[in-house]
Amino acid sequence: MPLTLDIRDHVHGLGFDLIGIVPVEPPEHRAAFVNWLAAGYHGEMASLANRAALRLDPRRLAPDARSMIVLAANYNPGPPPPDWAAPSQGRFARYAWAADYHDIIKPRLYELDAWIRARTGRDTPGKACVDTAPLLERDFAARAGLGFIGRNSCLITPRLGSWTFLAALLVPEDLSPSRSADLSPSPGANPTPSPSPAGGGERVSPFPHREGGRGVRSPCGQCTRCLDACPTGALVAPTGEPVGPYMLDARRCISYLTIELRGPIPRDLRPLMGNWVFGCDICQQVCPYNRAAPRTTWPALAPDPARAAAPLLDLLALDAASFRARYRGAAVTRTKRRGLVRNACVAAGNWGNPAAIPTLIPLLADPEPLVRGHASWALGCIGGRAAHQALARAAATEMDLWANEEISLARGAI
Repeated sequence: MPLTLDIRDHVHGLGFDLIGIVPVEPPEHRAAFVNWLAAGYHGEMASLANRAALRLDPRRLAPDARSMIVLAANYNPGPPPPDWAAPSQGRFARYAWAADYHDIIKPRLYELDAWIRARTGRDTPGKACVDTAPLLERDFAARAGLGFIGRNSCLITPRLGSWTFLAALLVPEDLSPSRSADLSPSPGANPTPSPSPAGGGERVSPFPHREGGRGVRSPCGQCTRCLDACPTGALVAPTGEPVGPYMLDARRCISYLTIELRGPIPRDLRPLMGNWVFGCDICQQVCPYNRAAPRTTWPALAPDPARAAAPLLDLLALDAASFRARYRGAAVTRTKRRGLVRNACVAAGNWGNPAAIPTLIPLLADPEPLVRGHASWALGCIGGRAAHQALARAAATEMDLWANEEISLARGAI
């Protein structure tokens, strides 16, 4: 249909890297999602379960919609700054190095919808979705041919790897279903699918969790780099077997622990988190499909080196006002000040340097019990006379039961 082709051209002008169009139908992997919820792998993300009916059938989300335009935007910021991995630094996941992507991508979806309405005469808006809507975006992106779901549960595109933001626009127009179009290949780049990490010559399926079914093998081949590299075992069960077919146990994922979890980080997982303070990229860093991924061409997604990492001592010293000033307009605001300082306390404990003690001690009197308890844990990890004395003073005045328990355990560890 001419409209479908014109939409592709217009999307290119908006800067998106990939586009595919599918009918608005239930996701193919709805049973896997139900099983994932039943296993409790979503942790405290109650909205995933509470709005499951909408995720299981997008026709409930947008009853008048007939077509779904699925889009991908490359956000790859390139290599991290030199001191990014230093234990004294707090690391941020790559997607947070620029401004909040919701504020960048969603207006473009509204612009696309307005353009379509002008063409068709429609007077009702479409449904714009940028990962906060109850939609299984990766399922539809794979169906639309944008890529395949890898063992790390990320959508992997042949040319861009997994450094992509996904978005969808649900519209009532009856558009022609189409496979992915690579809209903006880099000069000299080869837009054809990359070889499988296991070697060439395999048939591949856009739905790799069907491994072993109908003679189709996964594009991941025999590669298990992401499973092996995950520090907390979020992709591998205690038995050493995958948690499920291309599933993630969010309760053990560093991204979940540093962003979505609102309460205390489990004590057994804290030593495994290293110096990540917002998100985690490990399972993507090791993926072979990301080795030659091009950098983003979106000016609005250009990375700010100051948002890639920050000295832990600076993060520990943040108060509410300085947090708002420093991270206004950034994705980091999702975790709030108490969450980021909590995460910095864990990273400081893993750093183990006595230089952090003078900055941690004032946090024992922080207004947030969540911060007081994690600061206690960090002081217990670092040890020393000053830490022990500070914990003893805090124990005499701490009224919160959980924070008091953290103080007691930290004192016992010194």
